Parts: sequence; C-alpha cells; structure tokens
Amino acid sequence: MMLRYALRTVRHRKGGFLGAFLALMCAAALITACGTLLETGLRGTIGTERYAAAPVVVSADQNVHRTTVKHKKGKTKTKHKAKPIAERAWLSENLTTRLSRVPGAERVIPELTFLAEPLISTGTGGRTAYGHAWDSAALTPYTLTTGTPPRAQDDLVIDRYFADRARLKPGDRLTVQSTQSPRTYRITGIAAPAGDGIRHQTSLFFSTAEARRLAAHPGQVTAIGVVPAEGTSTADLKAAVAKALRGTTAQVSTGDERGPVEFLDAAAARIKLVSMGGAMGGTSLLVAVLVVVGTFALSVQQRHRELALLRAIAATSGQVRKLLGREALLVGAAAGVAGALAGLPLGSWLHGRFVALGAVPATLQHTVSVFPLFAAVAATLIGAWAAARISSRRIARIRPAEELAEAAAERGRPAWGRILAGLVLLAGGTVLVAVLSVLRTEPASTPVMFLAVVVLSSSVALLGPLLVRAAAAVLGAALRRTGPGGRLATANLRGNATRMASVVTPLTLLIGMTCTVLFVQPTLGDAARAQAREGIRADWVLAAEGPGVPAQAARQLRTDRDVATEVVRTTVRVGLDKYAAQGVTPAGLARTWDPDVTAGSLAELTHDTVAVSELAADQLHLKPGSTLKLTLGDGTPATLTVAAVYAKGLGFGDLTMAHDLVARHVDNPLAATVLVSTARSQEELAAAVRKFPGVRVVPPATADSLQAERLQANAEVNYFAMGLVLAFTAIAVVNTLAMSVSERVREFALLRLAGATRRQVLRMLRTEALAVLLLATTLGSGIALAVLTAFSIGMTGSAAPAVTPLVYVTVVAAAGLLALVGTALPGRVALKARPVMVATARE
Repeated sequence: MMLRYALRTVRHRKGGFLGAFLALMCAAALITACGTLLETGLRGTIGTERYAAAPVVVSADQNVHRTTVKHKKGKTKTKHKAKPIAERAWLSENLTTRLSRVPGAERVIPELTFLAEPLISTGTGGRTAYGHAWDSAALTPYTLTTGTPPRAQDDLVIDRYFADRARLKPGDRLTVQSTQSPRTYRITGIAAPAGDGIRHQTSLFFSTAEARRLAAHPGQVTAIGVVPAEGTSTADLKAAVAKALRGTTAQVSTGDERGPVEFLDAAAARIKLVSMGGAMGGTSLLVAVLVVVGTFALSVQQRHRELALLRAIAATSGQVRKLLGREALLVGAAAGVAGALAGLPLGSWLHGRFVALGAVPATLQHTVSVFPLFAAVAATLIGAWAAARISSRRIARIRPAEELAEAAAERGRPAWGRILAGLVLLAGGTVLVAVLSVLRTEPASTPVMFLAVVVLSSSVALLGPLLVRAAAAVLGAALRRTGPGGRLATANLRGNATRMASVVTPLTLLIGMTCTVLFVQPTLGDAARAQAREGIRADWVLAAEGPGVPAQAARQLRTDRDVATEVVRTTVRVGLDKYAAQGVTPAGLARTWDPDVTAGSLAELTHDTVAVSELAADQLHLKPGSTLKLTLGDGTPATLTVAAVYAKGLGFGDLTMAHDLVARHVDNPLAATVLVSTARSQEELAAAVRKFPGVRVVPPATADSLQAERLQANAEVNYFAMGLVLAFTAIAVVNTLAMSVSERVREFALLRLAGATRRQVLRMLRTEALAVLLLATTLGSGIALAVLTAFSIGMTGSAAPAVTPLVYVTVVAAAGLLALVGTALPGRVALKARPVMVATARE
C-alpha cells in the first residue's frame, strides 16, 4: 500500500522531487567517476611495448619490504608489507649466464634503459625518449629498415616514428642529452618495430659499449628478456626461470605483468590514482550526504501540511516514515541509475585530463567495470533513504495537532536534539582543527583538513536556524532602512529561519571548501619557497630547459675561488616511510647553501654521512652522531651517520646527502640546479657553459620564479581533482535556492494581492539572498581560515596561511552570483502567474 501511494505521490509531485533527484544524480555521477579512477589504479592495465617479443621478462624487485612477527596469546601472526621505491632497481648482469642454461630458453637478451633525450626543436611528439643498446632491439623486435647497426661510440640508430617527425636520415647528426654531457652522434640507421604497438616512447639505440657508459651501472642491467625455444610454453618457461632464480630477489613477469616492469611511472601512478580517486570519492561522498540530507529536509518541510493532514486522518508515525522512505528509494533508484550512467563518460574525461596534466601516464589504461556503477547506485539508495529518515524524524514523532500548527507557522526554536547534535559536530570539528595543527606531513594533513571543513559545515547545517535568527537580529535594523523589500526580508529571515538555513548550508560549504582548496597549496608552496630563498646564498644558479644540468657544466665553473654546488633530488625510504632527499656537492657548501643548521655541522657531510631536517630528526629520533639506515632511490641499502640537523626542511627536503652518493642511485643523475658562488658576471658564466644546450645562468630570484611555476603546475592537478566536488556543491547551491523559492508561489501571490508590486517582491528576494550570502560568507570564511591556519601551523610552524585577496573576492563574488541567479530566475518564474489564480488554487 505504501509503495503504491509513494508511486502516486512521486508521479503527481514531480516538481517537488526534482531538486532531490538532481542532487542524487550529481552525487551518483561523481561517485561513479571517482570509482572508475580508483578501479583504474587498482586494476588498470599497463600494456607492454618494448618487451612484446619476450614472453618472459626478469627484473629487479621494485619494492622495499618489512615483515613483522607478533606473538600474542600463544599465536604467532606474521605481517608482510611492501612499498615501491622511487627509481629503477637494477639486476646483476651475471644472471644472464644462469638464465642461458635454463631448459627451454632459446635466447636470453639483457636490456639497458636510460635517459636519452634528443636535443631537437621538433621534439618527440609527446613520447618519452629512452636509450638502449642495439643488442636489445630483438625484445620488441626492432629491425633496420635502412642503414647499418651502431658499432662505433658515436653511432646511433633511431626509430621510424622519430625519424619521420624530425625528418632525419642516415648520415645526419643528432645531439643527445643522456646521463653524461650532451654528445653529437651520427645516425647510421633507422629501425621500425614489428606492428604498431609502440605508442608511448621513442627508442634511441647505441652501440653496446656506449650504452654501458651512458647507463652508468657497470655489471648491471635493467631487465633480461627470455625467449622460449620452439615447443616450450610461456608457463613452463616461467616456472623454469623462477626455479633458476631461487635465492635471489629477481622478479619473473609474463603477459600484462611485463607492463609495470617497462613503465615504472605507470606502476607508480597506480598508487597515486588510488589515493586521488579515494580522496575525491570520500570527500564527494561526505559532501553528497550533507547536500542530500539538506535537500530532503527542505522537500519534507515543503510537504509539512500534507504530512500533517495524513497524521490527522489516522496515519501512524511508522506509515509516514515508510511513505517517505519509499519515495526516497524511488527517487534514489532513478537518480542513481541516471547518475551512474552519466558518471562513466565523466570518469573517462577525468582520466584524460589527468593524463594531459601529467599526473597519470598514458600507459596506464582507463579501466571500467560494473562495480563503480553498482557502488554509486547503492550509495545513492542508502543516502536517499537515510536522508529521508533523518528529515522525517520530527514530523513522524510529534502529535498530529502539533504538526498542523507547525505547518501553518514555523516553530520558534529547533529541537533540542538538533541543537545538541550541532554542538557535538562543532566540538568534533574543533578537535579536528586542533589535530591538524600538530600534523607535519602533507599526506596526513590533507584528509583531516577536508574532513574538518565538512564536519564544521555539518554543524552549520544543524545550528543554521539559530544562526539565521542571530543574523536577522544583527542585520535587521540595516535591512529595514532599505524599504519595504528589506522589511519583508527581515520578517522572512526571522519567521522562516529553517528554510533560510537550508540555503545557508550549501553556500557555507561552497565558500569554505573552495577557499581551502585554493589556498592550501599556496600556503605550503610559499613557505617552502621562502625557506629556499633564505637558504640559497649563491650569486647565480644554473637551470636547464631539458632533463638537467650535466656534471661537466658544474666542473667547468668550479675553480679555486669559485664554488659550484650540484643539487640532485630523489626520494628515499627509511623503513617503509618515504622522505624527500637531495644530494649536494660538499666542497664549499657553506658559500652557496644555508639550511639553518640547529645541531652538528655541514662540514661533516661526506659519502658516509647525512644531514636531516628537524621534522625527520623528530620522527626518527635522530641527532648528530646517530646512525640512520635507509634505502636509496634504486633500492640500495645504506647506513649513514647523522652529521647535522637543519630547520629549513620544507624548502630543501628532509634528508641531504653527498651528491655522488645520490647520483649513482637515480635514473636521472643530472643536477636539477647548480648553485654558483663567484665574482664573475652572468655573461662570463654564460660563455663558460655555452656548449651545453639548454643550460642557462639566472639569478636566484629567477630560479625561484621557475620553482613557483613548477609548484603551480603540480597544484593544478589538485585544483582539478577537487574542482568537480566544488562544481557539485555549486549545483547544490542553485538547486536548493530554486527549491526554496519555488515553494513560495502562494506567499508571493498573497503579497501581490496585499499591494506589493512585482518589483518589491523581487527586491525582497534579492535582499534575502544577500543577507544569506553575508552569513554564509562569514561562516565559510571562518571555517576556511581556522582550517588553513591550523594547517599552516602544523606544516610551516607559523600561523600564516597564504590568502590572495583577489582570489578570495572572486570566490565570494561567484558565490554571490550563484545566490542571486538561483533566487532571481525561480522568483521571476513564480511571479508570472496571476496572483488571484495562485491564491485560490488548491494546494
């Protein structure tokens, strides 16, 4: 019976349920899109390209491991964890001899992969360029279409795609920037891959001796491809290879497992995408719950008289709850299916934008299944049902006579339970802000920060009627002076505080969340750049337009009187924890770099020592003289002695080691920057490094600007990721405003019959919207300021969030535009009908 009545209600009140339908549909679309990103990170395919002709590939272990054993109540529990390393791990070349004796192996092909960027104006068409030895061309296979293989040290074979793009042919010369100084090679041949499977990379093939020199890992190889003999299956060969490698940490891959071995950036992007999709999905789900509950509360409030009459004619509380619950499920089912289907192209578009921004490599293929759709529909149904139950609590509990009285006039004070719940959420948000002020790492701070915004906005939703009445009391005198429209607006703010509060909540959330998203990265970036500016003592900085500054360029400038400090960056792990690290040239370091040493001395920095930030020292309980065991970028373990502790870790990373130690264990050993202390002029330095293409001599201020551009590029990914959540919130603002205005058609008609002009009614709506906007701006800005200040204290040590006035004004102006448009358009539509017809129409 209740289901049949719910169907009739939905059918005859389509307009009343439209707002809830739109809110739920947008929520389902957003959850589906985030779910596809999450699934891509978990199950996305990374297809192989270079190793297509090698069914079995042997590679080094790309993870660090930790096994813990716990004994409790007579039981032993063993837990194993693994975390990926930042650089490519290398294999011993001696394994090729062992693998060549494996039964069923026809051919064993060692592989070298290293940085090799052609310095040519046409570029590589967005494909990453890698260098290889010509011996490994058979892994794809590449075959010569013209010319001869590379034999001499200055010989080079390029692939067909790059040759056509750059219009190169055998006999031409090409300068390549690899791991050493740039060198000009003579093109001896052009090779083409079998098939069209190479789409994301460009291959440059060198002679074996030159490839080993450029790879700079003597006695090691990147991977080893094993080709089975005729009659040997891939599975049998894999088992035989694994048996031969028993006792080593080498990994054996076949099929799609070869892709992550070839494309390390795609394998690392899985974790990033899981984190990003989870964060977006979690935040959007919290926002959706808040918005949907508010939308349903407004919908139920609009039907207060109808529900009160149902109670008056003997409908029980349970029947009313069932009716509202089934209505919510019907609307939720329709909205969930529509939103889930709309979320599929949205997720695909999101993945494409992340690829375009460089956050995700194109080699990680977008994966879609039915699971995100089912999850979105389920979340929508549960959210709609829960929102209806929450919204119907009061109307289903009080006596019918009281319901009829409240349907005629809004009660003076919210229920005590609502006030208590609001105060609890306010206290919870305050606790989260306090916790945020002591968190000192970005991965730990970010989820707490956004959770605090949502929790505090939820407290605003519950305490909204009281806040609206307080705002009406403060603004009443000023509003009444604006004329009849202002007096009517003041009366509405006081008499319909619950309805107005439903509009304040999404506006508060929009302003608070937007300000938090826009200003958190500048807060962190400005503090890091300030520390870097204060810590760099160099007169000049070498910066590169390409992959980095060659070591030879620094040596060119280094004299008895001049210091050139090479800086190379990486990420290392201490245990399973990740730390940003850098390698610097120890000689003359005090003349170019000052990280504000608080203990120990940088003069003790050698190949066996390390300097650590105060944050790392606190977390790892270190001091000068302590021993630190860590895993370098390529998985090599190292044991170092702490030489110094410094304060400016935000600007220079948590660990600083000798340059040569770090450079030997990274994929790109070229310096990110070179700090130069000299009396020579910029022109003299530029002349000294002229033979290094792309290397520029710039003042430290210019280098700081370049760093700001890189930080901005990284921030764009975060802005885009949270932009969809903000867009959903903006839609909710307009939706809620439209619902709030559309229910007042009879009120507007009565005002018109009482003598108010159409212009006066519209002025009343504008005044109400501006009053609500002022309250929401105050609350949203206060929430954002509290959260950003706590974040700044925790991450930078100072209560100084970076707020750009123009950006802030733009945010408030955009919110104001949404409020005015969302009020004016429905208001004009509501005023089109003749007042007499509306006032005498049946409700």
